[in-house]
Amino acid sequence: MENPGERQNLHSIERISVFRTNHFNLWYGKHHALKEINLAINENEVTAIIGPSGCGKSTFIKSLNRMVELVPAVKTGGEIFYRGRNIFDEGFEVEELRTKVGMVFQKPNPFPKSIYDNIAYGPRIHGIKNKKILDEIVEKSLRKAAIWEEVKDRLHHNAYGLSGGQQQRLCIARCLAIEPDVILMDEPTSALDPISTLKIEQLILELKKNYSIIIVTHNMQQAARISDKTAFFLNGEVVEYGRTEQIFSTPKDQRTQDYISGRFG
Repeated sequence: MENPGERQNLHSIERISVFRTNHFNLWYGKHHALKEINLAINENEVTAIIGPSGCGKSTFIKSLNRMVELVPAVKTGGEIFYRGRNIFDEGFEVEELRTKVGMVFQKPNPFPKSIYDNIAYGPRIHGIKNKKILDEIVEKSLRKAAIWEEVKDRLHHNAYGLSGGQQQRLCIARCLAIEPDVILMDEPTSALDPISTLKIEQLILELKKNYSIIIVTHNMQQAARISDKTAFFLNGEVVEYGRTEQIFSTPKDQRTQDYISGRFG
């Protein structure tokens, strides 16, 4: 017989979960890359995905906005729910999903355009042409990404003139300009120096007040510093998932302990 307390707790999880995966599997051709992934990812939290190279971390987050389907010979099974809607349902357009679920990549990838046009690109694609509105979106997005003061006097300069750390914050601002709900980050600081890394981490902690953030990182210290929850992936499976302090202080699985203590990976 179902315990009423358990049922209430389940409803609580459902209410605040931005993503929930249900027996999700993925294959690249014959390679079974993700195996029976069951995770509930909560809103307004930073969720870190850790694990050794090739364990399925990037594949998993690229599945959440269906970007992984751009790779040939990908096949999926199971379900991924975004705010209660199965992202594979026929009525759920991929464009709508990718507007709600933005992505920031490992290496900064600004467009070969001005700083202004990088930020205005997404809103223009969505039909916004009014210059005053675009001006407001550009400033607001750059402020949210903590880079406005550094670039406000050179908005019409090429974005390639920015430093690596500034380019990454610009890419975050470009993501924010289309008003996403979730921000996926795939190793966003791995190409940056320690000072730029710190700025991005501070930005992530500020952004989680208004966004749900899922970050893939190889940096154990980074996961411990900025995330609320951590999922440890190994060979395409979730070995352990829970509060970050619990995962790092008292992991329940020996493989998690071995990984975070540096015995492999």
